[in-house]
Amino acid sequence: MAINNNTIYISMEELDVKQNKETFCELLNSTKRDGVEDVIEELESMGFFEAPASCNHHLNVEGGLVQHSLNTFYAAEKIWEGMKQLDSTIEKEVKRDSIILAALLHDVCKADIYKQSSRKRKTKLGDWVDCKCYKVSYKDFPMGHGEKSVILLLCYGLELDDAEMLAIRWHMGSWGLNMNSIEDQKCFDTAKELYPLVSIIQAADSLAAGLLERKFVDEEDY
Repeated sequence: MAINNNTIYISMEELDVKQNKETFCELLNSTKRDGVEDVIEELESMGFFEAPASCNHHLNVEGGLVQHSLNTFYAAEKIWEGMKQLDSTIEKEVKRDSIILAALLHDVCKADIYKQSSRKRKTKLGDWVDCKCYKVSYKDFPMGHGEKSVILLLCYGLELDDAEMLAIRWHMGSWGLNMNSIEDQKCFDTAKELYPLVSIIQAADSLAAGLLERKFVDEEDY
């Protein structure tokens, strides 16, 4: 673990469910935003702090979702700091509290979709062994992805401004678009034009999953 500029960074090798939860909650509470405490209670009941970040890809392990959320925040904070040096207006348009809220809470929609299961896998020696895995179910609340996160947070009583809601809604970028919907495309483009936070969170989410969470061991090398 390393501390830099008052932010705690946890490496992939040190994934610690308890420590990550404490860091996550500390960052959220630092915003002093109305409804934050209620959100933390709801996330606890949903199993957010134990959930994986994916089924078969990045951080598909217990506690992976919180680690991904933290990684997204770390990346977003670095992008924000760098962009302020290139464009001084960014500091007025995007506040650190908004970075914290949008980055940490963009994927709350995933908290209830991964169910523990098991499967057989063949080792290099030819033996079949039972391995823990996750399956996906959208039965609890089939409301999409980014939009589901926004709706859940509002239902939990969190106060969010327009930029934060749109950054969470469109954090998947074009992957979250219905390409058959001109309305979707125009809404996404307009959100990016109006609020720099949208682009910051989108880029941070991609960097977190694509760079910070690269696998060190191929699953097939088991």
